Amino acid sequence: MSETHLGSSKLAQVAIVVRDIEEASRRYAEVLGLPVPNVITTEPGLQVEMSYQGEPSDARAKLAFFDLGGVQLELIQPLGGASTWQEALDRNGEGVHHLAFWVEGMQRSVDFLKTHGIPMVQRGDMGEGQYAYFDAEDSLHVALELLEKKRDGRAA
Repeated sequence: MSETHLGSSKLAQVAIVVRDIEEASRRYAEVLGLPVPNVITTEPGLQVEMSYQGEPSDARAKLAFFDLGGVQLELIQPLGGASTWQEALDRNGEGVHHLAFWVEGMQRSVDFLKTHGIPMVQRGDMGEGQYAYFDAEDSLHVALELLEKKRDGRAA
């Protein structure tokens, strides 16, 4: 049976790329009336099988997450290396980077997006799962991220 949609319509996350995550976290916390979240640093890209534009990448980023009642607000500060995060920050400055959705059987969703001319530009492992970013700028004016809790093969 062929997929006729993304595989999920439940928004998991809205992400914003920033230049200074500590300062941005404080600003968002103040406006949202929430505590300043912990900032984590991702593992080096090569340790999590990260690829960007089809090539291995050792990029890293700092991340902070706000729980907004079923949807996360994610702040991302790129720390160097080739990545969709750095590309977006360099091209557009600080602002919305992606909308994320949890899916099962990620490859079906990847294949569906390809048929709509939305290519995968970055992927990596996250524990037992994986994430992948898709360039939907031309059609949706934002990147998409798919998140999979239990990886059944790496998305390609």
